[in-house]
Amino acid sequence: MERVISTRGLLTLPPKPQLRPYLPLHTLRSRFPSAAAPVLCARAPASALHGLSCRETTPSIARPTASRDPERSLLYAGTWGKQRKVPIFRAGAAIPADGAGSAELGEKKPNFLGVEITTLKKIVPLGIMFFCILFNYTILRDTKDVLVVTAKGSSAEIIPFLKTWVNLPMAVGFMLLYTKLSNVLSKEALFYTVILPFIAFFGAFAFVLYPLRDAIHPTALSDKLLAALGPSFLGPVAILRIWSFCLFYVMAELWGSVVISVLFWGFANQITTVEEAKEFYPLFGLGANIALIFSGRTVKYFSNLRKNLGPGVDGWAISLKGMMSIVVLLGFVICAIYWGVNTFVVNDPSLPRSDRKKKEKPKLGMNESLKVLLSSRYVRDLATLVVAYGISINLVEVTWKSKLKAQFPSPNEYSSFMGDFSTATGIATFTMMLLGRLILRKFGWGVAAMITPTVLLLTGVGFFSLLLFGEPLVPLLGSLGMTPLLAAVYVGALQNIFSKSAKYSLFDPCKEMAYIPLDEEMKVKGKAAIDVVCNPLGKSGGALIQQFMILTFGSLANSTPYLGGILLVIVLAWLGAARSLDSQFSPLAKKELEKEKMREEKAKEPSIAADTDGLVAKEVKPRDNDSLHEPIASEDSTNGSPLKEKLASESESSSETSTGRSQ
Repeated sequence: MERVISTRGLLTLPPKPQLRPYLPLHTLRSRFPSAAAPVLCARAPASALHGLSCRETTPSIARPTASRDPERSLLYAGTWGKQRKVPIFRAGAAIPADGAGSAELGEKKPNFLGVEITTLKKIVPLGIMFFCILFNYTILRDTKDVLVVTAKGSSAEIIPFLKTWVNLPMAVGFMLLYTKLSNVLSKEALFYTVILPFIAFFGAFAFVLYPLRDAIHPTALSDKLLAALGPSFLGPVAILRIWSFCLFYVMAELWGSVVISVLFWGFANQITTVEEAKEFYPLFGLGANIALIFSGRTVKYFSNLRKNLGPGVDGWAISLKGMMSIVVLLGFVICAIYWGVNTFVVNDPSLPRSDRKKKEKPKLGMNESLKVLLSSRYVRDLATLVVAYGISINLVEVTWKSKLKAQFPSPNEYSSFMGDFSTATGIATFTMMLLGRLILRKFGWGVAAMITPTVLLLTGVGFFSLLLFGEPLVPLLGSLGMTPLLAAVYVGALQNIFSKSAKYSLFDPCKEMAYIPLDEEMKVKGKAAIDVVCNPLGKSGGALIQQFMILTFGSLANSTPYLGGILLVIVLAWLGAARSLDSQFSPLAKKELEKEKMREEKAKEPSIAADTDGLVAKEVKPRDNDSLHEPIASEDSTNGSPLKEKLASESESSSETSTGRSQ
C-alpha cells in the first residue's frame, strides 16, 4: 500500500495544495463493495487516505511500452493480459495525517440572509441607487405634465407636438453627443458629465427660471402668432410661449431614457455577474414600484402645501422648490453611491467579475427591416402588438389629461391628483407583477397576452362613452356626488393605471417570450426589425394621429369621437393579432420544450459521480486499445462549469429587465 501511495502518477498532488476535509463517497459502489472486487483503498490506514479518492476500474492491462511510465509498470508485474480490479488513487487536496489544521476546513464565505457579503456589497448600493433614480423620475414625470398642461395659453394639445418636434430631436442629439463623449472620457467621468447637468438644471429651474417666467417667455409674440394662424395651432404656438416649461418636459423625459436606461443599467451590467443578475434584477423591478408609491405620496404632500399658505402666495412655486430640492439632493446621493461603489467595490479584487460579453445586435436598415416584417406572419403579429400598444396608450393618455385639466385647472390640484395617480399605479403594478407569473403558469401565454388589450378596450369604451354620452347619466352620477367630467377623469385614471400595470407585468414578458421559439436568424433579425420600425412607429404614431385630428377639427375636444373610433379599431386589431400569435406560439413552444428535453437526455452520461469538496469518483471505462485509462480530475469538474456554460448562453437575458426601465 505504501508503494502505491509513493508511486508518482497515481498520487497527483496539486502544486499549491488546499486544505480540504476527507468525506466518504456516497455511491453504492463505495458503500457496498462486492466480495469479488475488493476495494484496496479500504484497507489503507485512515491517515493515508486524507485528501484521496478511490476509483475502481476493470481495465485489460496490456504490456507496458517504452512510452508508458516505467514506475507505473512495476505495480502490475505478472498481471499482463489478466482482468483484475485496480484501485486508482487521486488527491484533490492534501492535509496532515494528524488532522492539524482541520479547524480551518469547510470555512464558508460570510453571508447574510443566505446571500454572500461580497454580492451584497454590489447589490445593496445598486438597489438604493435605482430607488433614488425612480423616485426622482416619478416626481419629474408628474411635474412636467402639470407645467405644460396647466400653463396659461397652453393645454394638453401641446403634448403631441412637443413629443414629435422637440423631444425626439433632442433625444437624438443627446445620444449623438453621448456617443462622442464615450470615446473621449472614462466611464466614471462620463457618468458625472451626463448626470450633473440634469441635477443643475432641475435646481436652476425651480429657483431661477420659474420665478422669472414672465420675463423670459415671449407672451406677446405668441399671441400675435396665434391670432394669425388660428386656434388650431394652439399646441405648436404654446411650445414657443412656455419654452422653459417645454425644456423641463424634455429634460424630465431624458432622465427616464438616459439616467435609467443608459447610466444605471450600463453600470449594473458592468459590475454584476450573470448569476447575480438572474437572482436580483427582478427585485429591482419590484423596488421600482415601491419608489413609485413613496414618490407619489411626496408629490401629494408638497402639492397640498397651498392649503396652509396665505392669500397672494404662489403655492405652486413653493411646491416646485420643495420637490426640486429633493430631486437635487437625491441626485447627489446617486453620485455619492456611484463614487463609493467604484472606489470600494469595483476595485476590490476579492469580488467576482462580470464576464459577460455584449452581444452585437445586427443593424438592419429600414428597407431590410420591412422585408423581415413582411416575410413572416409570426413577426408581423408580434409587430402589431408593439405598434398597437404604443398608439393606444398615447391616444387615451392625452385625451384624459385634457379632461384632467378641465376638472383640476389649478397646478396644485392637478399635481395632487397626479401624486395619488402615481401611488395607485405603483400599488397596482406591484400586485400585478406578483400575479403575472401565476397567470402565465395557470392560463398560458394566450390569455396573458390578451389581458392588456382587453383592459384597454373595456376602460376605453367607458371613458369615451362618458365623454360623448354623459348627459343622460347626470342624475345617476349626481346621486353619487359626481359629474360626467369627474367620472370620466376617474375612469380614465383607472384605464391608465390598469393598462400600465398590465403592460409591465404581462405585456412585456409575453412579448419577450414570443421570441423564444423562433430560430436564431429570425429571432435576431425579427427583434432588430421591431426595434427599428415598430417601437418608433408605436410611440410617434399616436402623436401624429392626434396632431392630424387637432389641425383638421380645430381642437382635441372636437376630435374626441374620431379618436374613440380609431382606438376601437386598433385594440380590436391588437386582440386579433394576439389570438393569431397564440395559435402559432403554442405549437412552437411545445416543440421547443421537446427539443430541450431531448438535449437534456443526450447530455446525461452513464457515470457515477460524487463531488465532495473536490473529491470525485467516477466509473472509468477502458480505452479501445485495452490500456489502463486514468482520467484526470480537474477543478473545473467541481466548480460547476457545465452550469456556467449554460448561463453563458443566456448571458444577456436578465440584464435587460424592462420593468424598471419602462417605469
